[in-house]
Parts: sequence; C-alpha cells; structure tokens
Amino acid sequence: MAVLAQSLVGFLKLVGGMGLVFGCLALLTKGRGLLDAMKRTGSEFATNLGLAFLNSVVLMPLLVLPSTWLHDRVPAWPFAVELWAVAPAAMTLVAAVLVWDFAVYWRHRAEHLPALWPFHATHHADTHYHWLTVLRKHPVSNLISLLVDVLLLLVLGFPPWAVAAAGVIRGFWGFFIHADVPWTLGPLGLVLISPAAHRLHHIRDEAFMGTNFGNTVTLWDHVFGTYADPRAHVDCETGIAEGTRNFWGELRRPWEMRRRSGGVAAPAADAASAT
Repeated sequence: MAVLAQSLVGFLKLVGGMGLVFGCLALLTKGRGLLDAMKRTGSEFATNLGLAFLNSVVLMPLLVLPSTWLHDRVPAWPFAVELWAVAPAAMTLVAAVLVWDFAVYWRHRAEHLPALWPFHATHHADTHYHWLTVLRKHPVSNLISLLVDVLLLLVLGFPPWAVAAAGVIRGFWGFFIHADVPWTLGPLGLVLISPAAHRLHHIRDEAFMGTNFGNTVTLWDHVFGTYADPRAHVDCETGIAEGTRNFWGELRRPWEMRRRSGGVAAPAADAASAT
C-alpha cells in the first residue's frame, strides 16, 4: 500500500505540475483558440490520462518488481565507475543524457518493428497531438521502457545522481516535444529534438514514422541516418490507419490490429528524400 500511495502522489505531482506548465504554454500560444483546442483533444486527453494512471499508479507496484530485480543484477563496468568518480559533473551529466538517449533510440526503433509495433501503436494513435500524448502508452510498452532504457547507464556505472538528473531532463523534454506548438527551435533544432521534429515522427503518413526516433538529442538520428527536417511538415496531421480509440480500446488494440511484414519504420533514406 505504501508503494501504491507513493505512486499516486508522484502521479498527481507530475500531471499537475506539467499540466500547469503546458496549460500556460497553450494559453500563450493559442490565446482565444485554447477552448476549441481543449474540446478537440478532450476524449483523447481522457484516454491518455487513464492510461497514464494505469501505468503510473495501478500497475507501477507490479512493474517495479521485475525492473528492480533486473537492474540490481546488472554488473557495472569498474573502469567506467572510476571514470565518473573523477570526471567533471557537467561532463558526467551530458554523457548520461547521451547514453540514455542512445538506448531509447534503439528501443524506440525496435518498437516500430512488426513484433512490438502493435503495442507501440497506442502511442501514435492520437489525432490531436498534445503534451499528455507522451504518457499514452500501452502497459506492455511501458514495461519494456522500464526494463530496457537504463540498462546501458547501469552497465557504464553512472552515479545515481547523474541517472536521476538525466531522467528529469529527459522527462521534461519528453513532455515538451509532445506539446502542440509549431516550433523547430531554429539552429538549436539541429542538436535537440524539437516539438516539430517529434510531431513529424507522429505524422499520419507512415513513411515518416521511420524518422526522428530520438527523445532529447538529434545526434543518434544523424549518426544512423534517420533524421528528417520537420520544416516542411510543421503542424502535420497525426495518427495511424486504425484510428484513435478509448481507454479499453487501446488496451485491446495489440491483439486486434494488423500485422505488417515490415512494420512502419520505413527506410530513412526514402523518408528523407521526400522532405
């Protein structure tokens, strides 16, 4: 019960805090159009909130057990532990963000393959893209993230403070890049994933879903050839062929939807050439 109570408090703080931040952002950017935007996102917002509550509160006590069991048994590389002990804090933090994003990049790419796409499709189903879309996850996808995303950080022996700080940075940026704002971030968008770049990843045209897999930085998309310039697709339509569903529909989706031989991760060269 104590874990459940902690999960509930954490959930309320997170959603309440981010709701205040991105509610203010929406008010500043949409002005009088805010009420219309809220009406359009209403049903999907409720679905996302329900999935977030299920994953973060109801199931979290159960999901913590396997993830903690696995993470406690990951051996840290001694040389790396010694390196971070003497490295400047700023360098350690930047390295933690880059390594975490590297792991997320490949986990995310794997989720676009046929075996995992039916679960990840829930995250792409929003037709009215907004900040809470980041928490629109099927429980299976949420478990995969919990198990996989920090493994490399543990192997490389990053100190707990760096993992926690990188988690805060990446967590906030995840909400930010799902915000309904047409921002490419200008030259900074070549380094950091922008809201426009990530919205392009959610575009209704599945050819472009095979681009911009990063969460925080564009580095790994550039290195592995999956970066696509979002400037020609600002405010693009989002969603998937099967359409959006309510809370229960999203939980059932993986066992009802199509199975594609090639997933939805189109070759990056094909997608990039269309920009």
